[in-house]
Amino acid sequence: MIKLLVINHKFHYEMEKLLRIFMPDVKIQVVYEECDDFNIYTSVTDEIKVIINFDGFNKTLTAPLCDDNEMQMGRMVYSLMGEYTRFYPKWGVLTGVRPSKLLINTEKQMGREKTEEYFKNDLLVSYEKFRLAREVADWEERIIGTSKPDSFSLYVSIPFCPSRCSYCSFVSHSVENDKAKNLLPQYVELLSEELKLTGEIAKNTGVRLESIYIGGGTPTTLSAEQLEIVINTIKNNFDLKCCREFTVESGRPDTITEEKLYVLKNSPVDRISINPQTFNDSVLQAVGRRHTAEDTINIFNMARRLGFDNINMDLIAGLPTDTVEGFRHSLDTAFSLDPENITVHTLSVKRSSTIGQNNPKLAVENANTASEMLKYTYDKLYEKYHPYYMYRQSKSAGALENVGWAKDNTECIYNIFMMEECHTILSCGGGAVTKLKAPKGDEIERIFNFKYPFEYISGFNELIERKKRITQFYDTYK
Repeated sequence: MIKLLVINHKFHYEMEKLLRIFMPDVKIQVVYEECDDFNIYTSVTDEIKVIINFDGFNKTLTAPLCDDNEMQMGRMVYSLMGEYTRFYPKWGVLTGVRPSKLLINTEKQMGREKTEEYFKNDLLVSYEKFRLAREVADWEERIIGTSKPDSFSLYVSIPFCPSRCSYCSFVSHSVENDKAKNLLPQYVELLSEELKLTGEIAKNTGVRLESIYIGGGTPTTLSAEQLEIVINTIKNNFDLKCCREFTVESGRPDTITEEKLYVLKNSPVDRISINPQTFNDSVLQAVGRRHTAEDTINIFNMARRLGFDNINMDLIAGLPTDTVEGFRHSLDTAFSLDPENITVHTLSVKRSSTIGQNNPKLAVENANTASEMLKYTYDKLYEKYHPYYMYRQSKSAGALENVGWAKDNTECIYNIFMMEECHTILSCGGGAVTKLKAPKGDEIERIFNFKYPFEYISGFNELIERKKRITQFYDTYK
């Protein structure tokens, strides 16, 4: 536990988020009255003052009041915490999830040249990360520009997995548990009902479907027959004439069979993910994956033989027991398979994951290793891919980023539409969140489904009532 003292300012939330970048494994107590046993003192009086007080490390910075006291205080905290921890995050004082969106919005106000100065001098973002944000922003703007005021995307949640990976913090039930496995038939039945209703609402509202994403969990935890039911329900209840992309996150190779791939191939699905996370068997075993590197390669080659020509592969930098050399091997293997997309995540140590409970300091311990891994990613992938999509998660190793890399014309447009909130996302299934975007304007409204499958099933009638808000929302903009 560390104590953050906040005196005479309203920047407590921003300072707390910044401190979590340096100490993601430590709880922070915010105090609003003067005391002597603080660790971080922040105040705004006739000047800005920051004091860091940790086990013999005691330093103070002051600065005159300015046009942006919050930003100035953030830089002072960054400087002192950097000196104390000997860690200077490459994203500077930037704590947001979507750096590229901030860059796009800043450029609209300041112009391109002043935005670069602002990111480097005010936000303290490294040149390497600024360049990445700029490239991602350029690609995102191209795709965002194709979204129309009446566009929407469909997300379908399958919150089940064959087993739980040690790094996972998602609401997903392992079908190793018979109780969870027995929920699947009823879940698919009710999901189909929700999809039918959502399709009817979309039709009556007059919105146009641009992309579909079936995610999880692991959607291929479903049987081939159950997968076919879900996909056919979508096909029969939504107008797909304008749909440009239909992704199924097949995910773990130990859930993928030839029969399931046939179901996907003989449907409107045109993009799948086969996610190794690593091509090192010892690391797979350490994180609780039930497949080998060879299994991933075999499933990938099977998908190619069946004609899949837009495949994504996920890797994670900073996994337990992995090394820089091991990650290089994984990236080189994925590169040699030549998928259309490679998405590289940085390990995020969330409290609800097994790693978060057993080794909460891993994000700090793996910061330099993850940074080296990502550096190799950039050195390697620029040879035939470009970064088109990026976001950051809290408590990630080194406060680093997740980046989607794609060959030209294979970018996952759903990823951008969802992350940049440029049009409505209608979502179905357990844990799904519908995001309603005003056709003209920036208003966003969310409708939450029940998180857990058993709640989804027991509360289904209430969930259907919530869906009526979609029609009401769009009626206000007619």
